[in-house]
Amino acid sequence: MATMNVSLPTPMVEFVEDMVASGGYSSSSEVVREALRLLRHERAIEQEKAAILRREVGIGLEQARAERFSDRTVSEIAEGVMQRATRR
Repeated sequence: MATMNVSLPTPMVEFVEDMVASGGYSSSSEVVREALRLLRHERAIEQEKAAILRREVGIGLEQARAERFSDRTVSEIAEGVMQRATRR
């Protein structure tokens, strides 16, 4: 495994040390690796959300060009989206 030296501000160093001291991690490297895994996961989710948004906007633009419009209000559409999101 490659080695990398990283400079952290004191509050972050203290956090890493606390995580190791609590017994959840065996080393500071483990804490940093977990943090990077979580960051990678969050970025992947952000990219997926952006791709979904681009796809949905594209669908909406195609429908607008074809003059297919909904009779629902923005509030009704947003409510439907929120209801579907809570069912997942």
